[in-house]
Amino acid sequence: MGWWRIGTDTLAGSGFVLSPLAETVASLKTLHRGTPGHPGERAWLARHLPAYRERLAADPLDALLVRAAIGPTWNADFLTPTPLGDRERSFEEEVEAVRATRPPDAVDQLAVAIGGPVPEPLRSARDLPERLAGVLGWVWRETVRPEWARRRRILEADVVARTALLSRGGWASALDELCPGRMRWLGDGRLQVNTRDYPPRSIDRGRLLLVPVTPATGWVSWEGTERYAIVYACAGVLADTAGPGVPQALGALLGQARAGVLVRLGSPLSTSQLVALTGQGLGSVGRHLKVLLDAGLVRRGRAGRSVLYEWTEAGAVLVAAQGDTRLPVAAQGDTRLP
Repeated sequence: MGWWRIGTDTLAGSGFVLSPLAETVASLKTLHRGTPGHPGERAWLARHLPAYRERLAADPLDALLVRAAIGPTWNADFLTPTPLGDRERSFEEEVEAVRATRPPDAVDQLAVAIGGPVPEPLRSARDLPERLAGVLGWVWRETVRPEWARRRRILEADVVARTALLSRGGWASALDELCPGRMRWLGDGRLQVNTRDYPPRSIDRGRLLLVPVTPATGWVSWEGTERYAIVYACAGVLADTAGPGVPQALGALLGQARAGVLVRLGSPLSTSQLVALTGQGLGSVGRHLKVLLDAGLVRRGRAGRSVLYEWTEAGAVLVAAQGDTRLPVAAQGDTRLP
């Protein structure tokens, strides 16, 4: 298995970062795969997959480049540059790191991603970084940017939920939950980052960045000894942009809108995040939360400056009893607000 040894100074400087480029790369990987990773991707993929395939069919070299860059076991490094992390950057700023790659370095990185010789048309090309940046730009403009505001709110909700988990259980607990089945805290400063047989890396210095994306994919990257990134898929229902289904009986009991608020609170969320995820107005969400609070189905607490709401035990039992089997990951463990 591949694991990193993480020092206390690295953890002290770690944090969550939103990256339009990472979201775009994750979306490209979904388009390349051609099948949805979770129910929330189905409608998006149905809308955009035909145009994506037409785009690559019109330029076979771009198609060959994408297949090589998304290798069978490893991404080409210039496809997944590590975010800077000092501030949130625009897609246009981030994609410059792809363009800045030297063409000979791009060929070498493709060889690692492929795990063998690079096809001749790619070896002969002198504009591979610019070509890949062009494909990513198309994916951003045509498939991600039109709904980036909504995706960004979903990502923010995931970060807030995980920050609450971090404040309660520490870094070991937060990192353990990032990529269930692939990533886990091993103890003694060791973090398993994947299940592949890669040599361990020591990141006693530098900064660890945690980057959420809505598609069901993820990867790791690093920039020298300065920055390391773990890109991970949003947990539970936050990745499903359609949201959790409201059981018919629960909707009849509470009303569809109020039940729609309740079923999302397996992970701690703020009022503004509930507005973004439900599509309801701020006043309506506030009224629903007051009723649910008075009924003892949710409770509120603080994580930093944010006021967050989540199920009480009674709320969790009520949702489960009404037949909703798609509970968020956060509802399945001890992630109560502090």
